[in-house]
Amino acid sequence: MNITDTGATLEQVAADDIVLPFQADGAGVNGRVVRLGPAIDAILRGHGYPESVCKLLGEGVALTALLGASLKFEGKFNFQTKTDGPVSMLVIDYLSNGQLRGYARFDADAVSQLEKVGKARARELLGDGHLAMTIDRGPAMDNYQGVVVLEGDSLSDAADAYFRQSEQLPTFIRVAVARHYSAVGGDGGGRWQWRAGGLMVQHLTREGGFAAGTHGDDDEDWNRAHILASTVEEQELVDPMLAPDRLVYRLFHEERVRAFKTRSLSFECGCSAERVKKMLASFGPDDLADMAEDGQIEVTCEFCNRRYRFDPGDFI
Repeated sequence: MNITDTGATLEQVAADDIVLPFQADGAGVNGRVVRLGPAIDAILRGHGYPESVCKLLGEGVALTALLGASLKFEGKFNFQTKTDGPVSMLVIDYLSNGQLRGYARFDADAVSQLEKVGKARARELLGDGHLAMTIDRGPAMDNYQGVVVLEGDSLSDAADAYFRQSEQLPTFIRVAVARHYSAVGGDGGGRWQWRAGGLMVQHLTREGGFAAGTHGDDDEDWNRAHILASTVEEQELVDPMLAPDRLVYRLFHEERVRAFKTRSLSFECGCSAERVKKMLASFGPDDLADMAEDGQIEVTCEFCNRRYRFDPGDFI
């Protein structure tokens, strides 16, 4: 077995809610596998979205985890779409400590109609618009943002277009979202749970003294790596019985692949009554009066669906 684990235990590699970085020296590529279980289930179930919207948001969360895991500093990676389709906006955040959150804005009637006729796919749900990816490096540094026109049939296609156009870096990305029936407790009961996974592979250059690939031909090495990565099936990306390190070995075992220490992922919204109250305090008395209904101001967090209620008199 050529794959090596430099620091990760078997329990870590086999767990859900992780990112597993790896490098295949023979093909001159590095990459990441993301596997999401309880975290993505909490994000999607907490909203009560239609199934097609859940799948689309789940793809975005998996993609955000793959991209955000490249952060080498404390900060935030934001993935956002803005389109003219039934799902007009997706907003997903990844914090450098592995915390994820996300939500969607959509026209429920339009989505329902697409689902009825069997056309609730990413292209039809999103329509035309843009994908923006923003790296927030904190108040002391400027943010970096890349924007690309949405093209292709999936969010992965749009991200691939970004790397081709903006970074000029050969990249392979595939994500999958599915529901998995899981037993809960020992009483024989169970329920359907959301799962998501993804694979990202990028070509390494010879800059910095790195000897990319076995054959010394960058194009040949990348083509070979791309073909191998393309054999991954969606079921493999979400299969709870297939550990990410085994998936990597299955794909790249002939390319001297090395797996590195896994990084944990979790769902964490970060909202609180104190933060919401501070936000409301920035509005004037007239605006606060307009927000009040039946003597209360109610604010619902779009990321976690938690509701906060305040008395307008608290801000006098």
